[in-house]
Amino acid sequence: MTLPIPEFKFTPKLYDGERQVTWCPGCGDYGIIAAVKQALAQLQIPPHAAFFVSGIGCGSKLPDYLKANGYLGLHGRSLPIAQGVKLASHNLKVIATVGDGDAYGIGAGHFIHALRRNSDFTMIVEDNKVYALTKGQYSPTSTRGWVSSTTPDGAIEIEFNPVVMAIAGGATFVARTFSGDPKHMAATFAKAIAHKGFALVDVLQACVIYNHVNTVEWYRPRVYKLDDDANYNPRDYTAAMQKAHEWGDHIPLGVLYVDERPTYEEQVKSLATTPLVKQALTYRKETWDEFRAAFM
Repeated sequence: MTLPIPEFKFTPKLYDGERQVTWCPGCGDYGIIAAVKQALAQLQIPPHAAFFVSGIGCGSKLPDYLKANGYLGLHGRSLPIAQGVKLASHNLKVIATVGDGDAYGIGAGHFIHALRRNSDFTMIVEDNKVYALTKGQYSPTSTRGWVSSTTPDGAIEIEFNPVVMAIAGGATFVARTFSGDPKHMAATFAKAIAHKGFALVDVLQACVIYNHVNTVEWYRPRVYKLDDDANYNPRDYTAAMQKAHEWGDHIPLGVLYVDERPTYEEQVKSLATTPLVKQALTYRKETWDEFRAAFM
């Protein structure tokens, strides 16, 4: 007698890691990681087929708390690592999880070039408008005039607008979501991960310890969903730019912009048909052993 094989079910619990989560109680990162798991389950991506890359920061601990492939990079250097992983193995779903300081501060140069290259991976930015891990310094997305530990008279720089930069810089998928709406986050993450090309999702997130201005209570009456506007077309560049510039009393959430063009991997002739992990070694084994030993 042959017993029936039970149907395998993708659930968020499938991606639960073994390490204890150490974020502050009430941190938006809890909602973000829950939404990431929901998105992976919705897309039916097994843990071994997902690869998370992070930098340094509170949110960058996210890969430590997941059951999936992970790589903890240097501060601001997660994007070139993510692109390298995608070049090496095209079948992996590569996701970079970084903070606003990590992504838009020291990592700004990598961010700009990732936009124009259009490598096929997703960048999730936990944007709490503060350097929280290092005790509350203002970040590139902090509002002008914001008082922090390093700007007692208020920040004098204007805030960086990542979604405007992403659309102008050539990203083929640009979205914004809110940590206070896990369902919307999960749906937005799923769309970004499923997109073929570079996808940015900027997550508006509260920091309960160091940012007492941009709280969940501050965001909730201001955010609205583009999905509710039947006339909005995310493929309209001009309309997307107008929405990307909205801030203050009205903050749009959802997919702001979508475009299609060949990915970076598709245009590298030596990788277009066969990724690096499946290519045969072209040198003697002794040569590779010597090369590897030089880095150990």
